[in-house]
Amino acid sequence: MAVSFTIKIDDLSNPEIAELLQEHLNDMHLHSPPESVHALDLESLRKPEITFWSIWSEDKYLVGCGALKELDETHGEIKSMRTKEEFRGMGAGRRMLHMIIDEARARGYKRLSLETGSMAAFEPARRLYSGHGFKSCGPFADYQLDENSVFMTLELSKLNTYLWR
Repeated sequence: MAVSFTIKIDDLSNPEIAELLQEHLNDMHLHSPPESVHALDLESLRKPEITFWSIWSEDKYLVGCGALKELDETHGEIKSMRTKEEFRGMGAGRRMLHMIIDEARARGYKRLSLETGSMAAFEPARRLYSGHGFKSCGPFADYQLDENSVFMTLELSKLNTYLWR
């Protein structure tokens, strides 16, 4: 049975969002040393250069979230991609990723990058991103080389138009 998802720009005021983001931070600290945790907390996601979206099932069940941070006029970064455990494997993360890629292209970005963990717990995320054309790259923006981090980027100018909508 196909699950229908709705994605909307979120103002981060819903307590469910705060709970999901805290779960995300807790999980990052569980799998990564503190100096290698680059997940943003609720207040950090409220910056003007960040657009935050939540994804819902039946418009009432929070499924997950994702954000796009503008690094400069040609380069964006994916932040805070998270799907609640009970919704994993249903396509919500893929749907959010498609929406963020579409938005980055609409903004005229030439490149979209991300940082994720190098540990086994982050393998599903790395598979999702590489399956959508993201390639390994070096640190970008303010990141430093870190054995606990994997940096990936997607050259949007080389991306064929996707028909995922």
